[in-house]
Amino acid sequence: MNCKSYFIEFLKYTSLNVFGMIGLSCYILADTFFVSKGLGVNGLTALNLAIPVYSFIHGIGLMLGMGGSTKYSIFKGQNDFENSDIVFTNTIYTAIILSFLFVFIGFFFSYELTLFLRADVSVANMTNTYIKIILLFSPAFIMNDIFICFVRNDGSPDLSMTAMFIGSIFNIIFDYIFIFPLNMGIFGAVLATGIAPIISMLILLKHYIKKQNGFHLKKTRFNPHIIFSNISLGIPSFVTELSSGIVIIVFNTIILTIAGNVGVAAYGIIANISLVVISIYTGIAQGIQPIISKAYGKNDKININYILRYSVVTIIIISAIIYLLIFVFADFITDIFNSEGNISLQNMSVLGLKLYFIAMPFVGFNIFISSFFTSVEKAFPAHMISVARGFFIIVPMAFLLSYFIGITGIWLAFPVTECIVFIMGIIIYNMKKVYFYV
Repeated sequence: MNCKSYFIEFLKYTSLNVFGMIGLSCYILADTFFVSKGLGVNGLTALNLAIPVYSFIHGIGLMLGMGGSTKYSIFKGQNDFENSDIVFTNTIYTAIILSFLFVFIGFFFSYELTLFLRADVSVANMTNTYIKIILLFSPAFIMNDIFICFVRNDGSPDLSMTAMFIGSIFNIIFDYIFIFPLNMGIFGAVLATGIAPIISMLILLKHYIKKQNGFHLKKTRFNPHIIFSNISLGIPSFVTELSSGIVIIVFNTIILTIAGNVGVAAYGIIANISLVVISIYTGIAQGIQPIISKAYGKNDKININYILRYSVVTIIIISAIIYLLIFVFADFITDIFNSEGNISLQNMSVLGLKLYFIAMPFVGFNIFISSFFTSVEKAFPAHMISVARGFFIIVPMAFLLSYFIGITGIWLAFPVTECIVFIMGIIIYNMKKVYFYV
């Protein structure tokens, strides 16, 4: 395989996966747009308070999907088809168990969760509605994430992309129909979001029922060792999503004391744009995962190193373009979601966008390097990077900077954290370079 072939394979997997992940991330962005138009600042606030629950569910789905499909790719590269089927089956077992847990919480504890997320009386009902329905649809979100990962790693990244993208398109269509012509409010927004992964899975069924499909349900016992291995490899993906939810909770808590519901609404705009942008980096990271895992299974170091170089260059270029667009169009972006023309919301959001998105090149590298370590079964350094950026640095940084410089400190906490983790990632990679040369 020559350099051109490596690049074509890299381009195929990453481009398709980036488009698909953008589509997937637009589930919540579409809700944000239509809720802002139909329900104003209170709707935006309620949605932003509820988003961490979606992030947690999506994180569980990606943890199982990325972990299971990574092991699947390694076994497939070794032509061990029996174990690849056992991995897939045990991944489905785990998904069913966790789905029942989320549905149970949705039925009986959604309001307690609403209060925990600090929703006040003006937004509590809307927040509770969104959380309850998201939890009840959790089996669809989790299974969709798993099938997307396995189908992509089974040589059909184009079908995965198509499923994610079409699911997102239907979400946008249903958002409009449910919120405006049918006047269903926040319930309509979350119902549209819940239907989208079901449509995505119907499209993915095309891969599962055709004879070329490489993964199958197999009559086998629930294997704790396989489950633990899958979860271990999938934890970085889970932490990436979970950290988004935790950051939103922490930021919301601090912002409520500094700027009230308007501040939370401003952060809602920034956080949702950030989810879409971060999905691009996640798409790159997940796109290279099957290539690297397969190459790792074959001990093909040359392929791994080519993919590393292509990824880093791509992240640098994309980050520069994203920040330029955000900086130039910050007013326009905010205005799209500011249906009431709130001046405070406009000013806070514009400043936040320009400061918050300084983090993008660091975010891109951190997500990529964590996924790289996962792809080559080096889970511990991936865990270190993910946990550092998701918990141990961002939370104290948010409290510290907001104490000294208020709302500006909140916006700067994210880039400062990602920069620190970037330096840490470089150090860890150089320590592990004994196996991979560049």
